Amino acid sequence: VHYTKGGLPGYYPPIAGKGLGQIPFNLYKPFDIFPEQTEEEKERGRKCEVNNGRLAMIGLLSLLSASKGLIVPPLNSIEGFPTYAGDVMVPFSNDFTFF
Repeated sequence: VHYTKGGLPGYYPPIAGKGLGQIPFNLYKPFDIFPEQTEEEKERGRKCEVNNGRLAMIGLLSLLSASKGLIVPPLNSIEGFPTYAGDVMVPFSNDFTFF
């Protein structure tokens, strides 16, 4: 269940042994080497994960907007902030190649 619909943010249900026994590890804590956490520590970690993800999305969108020539107030207020002259969406175009 998604966290906006009442689920826990950052919770991955255990999947070890599923898929006809072909999945040997869980997504979170695959080797179970981390110490156990209290519920307060888990709650804080989940909130940090959601907030960091949101901040990363905002930062990425601001850089994409600035690369397209749009005015982004947080970046434009920094004196001498370098601007990207290329096209950041080139890897998604049909003529992209490494060679």
